[in-house]
Amino acid sequence: MLHNSIVMVLIIFVVNIIYVSFSTTRMILTLKGYRYIAAFVSMVEIIIYIIGLGLVLDNLNKIQNIIAYAAGYGIGVIVGMKIEEKLALGYITVNVITTGANLDLAKKLRESGYGVTTWDAHGLEGDRIALQVLTPRKYELKLYQAIQTIDPKAFIIAYEPKTIYGGFWVKAVKKGKLSK
Repeated sequence: MLHNSIVMVLIIFVVNIIYVSFSTTRMILTLKGYRYIAAFVSMVEIIIYIIGLGLVLDNLNKIQNIIAYAAGYGIGVIVGMKIEEKLALGYITVNVITTGANLDLAKKLRESGYGVTTWDAHGLEGDRIALQVLTPRKYELKLYQAIQTIDPKAFIIAYEPKTIYGGFWVKAVKKGKLSK
């Protein structure tokens, strides 16, 4: 009897991890505009959900099943976030403010394949150079490392652009031709 109880708890736990991971992934795909892939993922997600919920509802008298369902849900959120990090869909725009004009940060980033736009900026403590860099999210950490290596004191702000049009570099990015 105890063996069956442990197996049931494990099944409910694993099923819910899978369900919530699919749910998180589907949400990200939807937000990024991957409609058809998101629709397919949602079909698999709902099948898994029905199975997991059915197991719990059939055994509501056993608190360990409810706890396994809740724990699986929580772990599933974390797993789903890790999956999203690995997928790294979309692009990131990074604004960099630097004091060192002689560092030639923009030139070095361009040589690495990043699209960089620069302009003069004026801050509380004097003149600065502002850079705006567009990159696929999968290269985001490499970009931060490159900036920090060249200018450890650079001020960095990153955000995800919703829409990107025009520019010489956009076509190359979409074809995956960034060198780093």
